[in-house]
Amino acid sequence: MKLTGAGFCFDFSKKTHIMGVLNVTLDSFSDGGLYLNREKAIEHAHRLVADGADIIDIGGESTRPGSESIPWKEEVARIIPVIQAIAKVIRVPISVDTYKAEVARRALDAGAVIVNDVSGLQFDTEMPKIVAQYAVPLIIMHIKGKPRDMQKNPLYEALIPEILDYFRASTKRAVGSGICENKIIIDPGIGFGKTYLHNLEILKNLSEFKSLAKPIVVGVSRKAFIGKILGNVSASERLEGTASAVAISILNGADIVRVHDVKEMVKVAKVADAIKRGGLTPSENQ
Repeated sequence: MKLTGAGFCFDFSKKTHIMGVLNVTLDSFSDGGLYLNREKAIEHAHRLVADGADIIDIGGESTRPGSESIPWKEEVARIIPVIQAIAKVIRVPISVDTYKAEVARRALDAGAVIVNDVSGLQFDTEMPKIVAQYAVPLIIMHIKGKPRDMQKNPLYEALIPEILDYFRASTKRAVGSGICENKIIIDPGIGFGKTYLHNLEILKNLSEFKSLAKPIVVGVSRKAFIGKILGNVSASERLEGTASAVAISILNGADIVRVHDVKEMVKVAKVADAIKRGGLTPSENQ
């Protein structure tokens, strides 16, 4: 399985790809406020690339549980200068983490080449048109509710089948709007309208999503369920737990892992890939 876009081609048969997180936000749960300064954000982007990121995912609005939406103009003001500054000088594709069509459009004009929509095309009816117009890859994430209320007692009758149905419906909507099916990526949305046990069930049964024949993104980095397992530790103390969850995600079918700690997770992915594939990649064996 491969994913192609402007200036890149990911071959998922060879390795798991690493998506590095760059939040240009005030209130993201793990790194909110750290990279609001443009120069610090640019410096961090270069660090992520140096550490081995295959994609840089840039977002200007927090979608942590309980967060509120911000005006699209504010989101644009945060991320566009950063995207413009790094798009011409880094060697990896930039993804824009937004569910707003106008933000996506401006980010794509600025140099982003992937759209990461946490709403799975639910929140902005114009988003499919923008993605189709620019013919870029699209990450469709599963979410139940909206960030402000998604963790208020999320209920499912059958978790995995319901998420599979959601992806089928979202894919149909995307393709019907002109988005190429081979450019669609799915993300089961760990922590987005899921309880602690839901998250564990998704990771345990991640291979079931392979039935959709789409690349799978998993974002477990520093999330609350890891903190709970480790005794309610803070986000800064979840590195080892994240490493474990990333390794299991890879073994169970993840093609892309979205992480904050790129340098460490590159190493985790290399080991997990070697175990999963029965050895090093051909290029590493030479």
